[in-house]
Amino acid sequence: MLPVLRRLALILALLAPAAARAESQDIAAAARGVVRVALVATDGSEAYFVGHGSGFAVAPDKILTNAHVVELAREEKNLVIGVIPSEGTKTYGGRIIAYSPGNDLALIQLEQGRLPVSTFFAGAVADGQHVTAIGYPGTVDRAQGLGLKQLVEPLATVKTSGNISAGRASRSFDTLLHTAPLAAGNSGGPLVDDCGRVLGVNSFGSVSDGNDAEFGFAVSWREVASFLRQAGVASLHTVVPCRSMAEADAAEAALTQREAQASEQKDRASAEARDAALTKAREDAAQDIITARENVMAGAAVLLALAVLGMGAGGLFYTQGKEKQAVWFLAGGGVAMLGALGLFLLRPSFSGIDERVKLPEDRGVTSNGAYAWAGDNVCRVDLNRSRLTVSQPNDVGFNWTEGGCVDGNMQYVASGSAWQRTAIPDEGNYVTASQFDPATGTLRIERWLPDLDTMDKVRALTKDKGFAGCGGDSDLLTRIAGLRSDVAALLPAQPNERIVYHCQKGRLAPVDPAP
Repeated sequence: MLPVLRRLALILALLAPAAARAESQDIAAAARGVVRVALVATDGSEAYFVGHGSGFAVAPDKILTNAHVVELAREEKNLVIGVIPSEGTKTYGGRIIAYSPGNDLALIQLEQGRLPVSTFFAGAVADGQHVTAIGYPGTVDRAQGLGLKQLVEPLATVKTSGNISAGRASRSFDTLLHTAPLAAGNSGGPLVDDCGRVLGVNSFGSVSDGNDAEFGFAVSWREVASFLRQAGVASLHTVVPCRSMAEADAAEAALTQREAQASEQKDRASAEARDAALTKAREDAAQDIITARENVMAGAAVLLALAVLGMGAGGLFYTQGKEKQAVWFLAGGGVAMLGALGLFLLRPSFSGIDERVKLPEDRGVTSNGAYAWAGDNVCRVDLNRSRLTVSQPNDVGFNWTEGGCVDGNMQYVASGSAWQRTAIPDEGNYVTASQFDPATGTLRIERWLPDLDTMDKVRALTKDKGFAGCGGDSDLLTRIAGLRSDVAALLPAQPNERIVYHCQKGRLAPVDPAP
C-alpha cells in the first residue's frame, strides 16, 4: 500500500506547479553567505578531516553555526576550524567566540577575510510557508566521492525545499519544524524564505526508518536574536513580508491605474471647476461692463439734455439781442454735446470681457512643469510599490540640484524626463541603479546581489576611471551613461530589490547614537 501512496504523492507533486519552485536570484544571493565549517586534525605534518557542518555570516567576519558542529574543537586541542566559502578561491581559519549548547548555537570569529552578511526575517512565520535549506550535506559529498582537498576548497552549496509545519517546536528550545530534507553536514546552515532571508538555523532532523517522512528542526529567530545580542553582534533583520517581483509589479500596476483614474477624475473636476470659475468670471465681467455702459449712457444722456437746454437758451438770448449771453449758452451747449458724443463713443465695449477675466495661477512648479526639488528632501518608502528583501524600509535624505547632482558628490545623467545613475561600492556584493523623476518626486532604486565573479567584472568597469564628483563635463556624463549600459549587460534583467520612494521637501532628522 505504501509504494502506491508514494507514487500517487509523487504524481500529485509533479502536477502541482506551486510546489515546484525554481531557484531564485534571492536564494542564490543568500547562498553566497553560507560556508562549510570544517574540523581538521593536525599532528604537525599531516591533516585529517574529522567532520564538518554548515554556517553563515552574521557579520562580515563572524559565522553563526550550531554548537554541536564545533563541540569537538573545544575539547580537542589538536583540532582547527576551517571556514570554506561557497565561492572564490580563499579559505579562512576561525575560532569560537561564543558557545551556547542550550540552544545549539555558536559563533566563529574569522581570522581574516570578509563574507556577504545574511539578513534575518524577524516577522511571523506562516504555517505551510515554502522554505529552502542551504548547506553542505555529507551524503552529497560522499556520493560525489570528494576527498579532503575538495572538502577544504570553495564549493557550491546544496539547496533543498520544503514547507513550514507550525506548532511542533522542540522541547529544549524554540525551533521551526519543516520538511526541507536535511543530512549530516546541513547543521548550522540557514533555513531561508523565498526572498532569501534567514528564518532559522538548521539544527537536527527526525530519524527515518525508510517509511516515515523526514522533518527538520531549525533554531528560531527568537533564540538566535537573544544569542547574538548577548554576543554583542548587531544582526541585519527585517519584518517586511516576502513577495515576488511579479506580485510587486502587479501591485504597482494596479496602484498606477487607480492613481491615473483618480488623477483623471481630479483633472476633470479641476477642469469643471475652472470652467465654472471662468463662466462666473465672464458673467461678472459682463455685468461690470453692462453697469459701466449704463452709467456712461446715463451720463451721455444728461450731457445731451444739458446741450439741448444750453443751445435752446442760447438761441433764445440771440433772438432777444442778448448776444453775449447767447454765446456763453451756445458754447456750453456745444461742449455738453461734444461730451455726450465722447461718452457715447468711449463707452465700455463687450469685447473687453476677456481682459477683465482673472483666474488664480498655479504655484509651486517650475517652468518645465516639475516641482522645484533643489535642496534637501526626505524620501519615504512606498511599500506597496516596492519589493524589499534584505534592505530596511528607512527614510533617506536626498539633496538635489537642478543639474542632477545628488548629495554634492554623485552626478546623475538625464534620460528623458528622469535622471539616472549606477553605483558600485568599493566593498559589498551589490550594484545599485537609481532613477529620480523631478516631475513626480519619485526616487526608484533597483539593487542586484550578484555572485563574486560578476562583481569582479562590474568593478573592473570602473577601474582607473573617474566617476566621483558632480558637474556638467561632457566626458564625465558620457562615462556615467556608458557605465549604466555596460553594467546592465552583466546583470540579470530582474533585480533582487526594487525600492520606490516618494520625496518631499525637508531634512532627514539626525539619528541619535545608541546609548
